[in-house]
Amino acid sequence: MKSLALALALLATAGSAAVLAPAAVAQEAAKPAWSTATTPLGDLIKNPETKAVLEKHIPGISTNPEVEPVLGLPLKQIQGYAPDRLPDDLLAAIDADLAKIPAAKPAT
Repeated sequence: MKSLALALALLATAGSAAVLAPAAVAQEAAKPAWSTATTPLGDLIKNPETKAVLEKHIPGISTNPEVEPVLGLPLKQIQGYAPDRLPDDLLAAIDADLAKIPAAKPAT
């Protein structure tokens, strides 16, 4: 009897995990590939499409030597050091354009 209860408990747990897994995958897939909150500035500059978005909203950012020390930080984190130069509405506009760009394909 105990083994039947254990088997049922395991089946119930496995079933709920199977239901949760697709939801987690869908949630992960819904995240944008590029973001001012999570993607380091250097990565945005390295990709030609994302670099074009940056240049559209912050002309000269990819060639400005002053950004070199913060290339490893996302723009949202850099905003803490220069809120007047990177206001929320600017980051939102950049994110809107970045959301249109698919994730970079891994190098083969």
